[in-house]
Amino acid sequence: MADHTPGPPPPAHAVAARCRRVVDADWFGVAVFAVILANAAVLGVETYDGLADRWHGPLKGLEHGFLAVFTAEILLRAAAHADRPREFLRDPWNLFDLAVVALAFLPVARDNATVLRLLRLARVFRAARFLPQLRIIIVAVGKSLPGTASFLLVGALLLYVYAMVGWVFFAAADPGHYGSIGRAVLTLFLLITLDGLGDAVRAGLEVSRWSILYFGSFVLLGSFVLVNLLVGVVINSLEEARELEREAATAAAGPPDPPSDEHALRERIDALRRALDDLESGLAATATSRQDA
Repeated sequence: MADHTPGPPPPAHAVAARCRRVVDADWFGVAVFAVILANAAVLGVETYDGLADRWHGPLKGLEHGFLAVFTAEILLRAAAHADRPREFLRDPWNLFDLAVVALAFLPVARDNATVLRLLRLARVFRAARFLPQLRIIIVAVGKSLPGTASFLLVGALLLYVYAMVGWVFFAAADPGHYGSIGRAVLTLFLLITLDGLGDAVRAGLEVSRWSILYFGSFVLLGSFVLVNLLVGVVINSLEEARELEREAATAAAGPPDPPSDEHALRERIDALRRALDDLESGLAATATSRQDA
């Protein structure tokens, strides 16, 4: 008779299961997040020349320690997907972490201080992995890029038209702000933030009282309509990012567990007991009625 006893799991599944227990543990996420914060603090300390020169050796050792920790972390995450490596590569955060860690080992990064500092700075963005709200905001910013591009196109067209009108009417009186199309665009771009609006209006009124219509319509379209449209695009992208985060959390949690066989058996036994109780009650009532007869 053949032995149907299941054998041991494949090595890849066993390694993935063990690494997954470590990666999914709360203490692991807290420890990596603490290392990221420590890395950010050391980067800030290195901006002070005196401290950087005095503690050059210890700071260099800390940098090597951070790199070792981040390397071990990404290797653990990759090992946790040893039985399904495609899922590891589908996650953009895993690809970002892998790129940041791998580039630090390249000679061009080790020999170039500027590139190395930028890579170390990029590690700070890895904190988004452990902060769901920050992750939602980053995803929302990415999703808002198409709408933002349309907003920039409309804004550039508005600036160009008003800059040309401003150059026609105010170039002679105020060449410092409207002497060329570039200066006019820069002036109007600053006016969108309402910075220096009072001075611009007073200078325009010295040319013509009708200039109030020019500045009023530009502020209405630029500072209120366009900015509110941009806010609407960002809020809509934020809602989409929240929905994606909820879907990802639901998918990670998996479908609800079906009722166990033991629970179903208990329900059947309870139903049979109720049926027997009803049958006994019916028989007792029938016997009583016969005795009375």
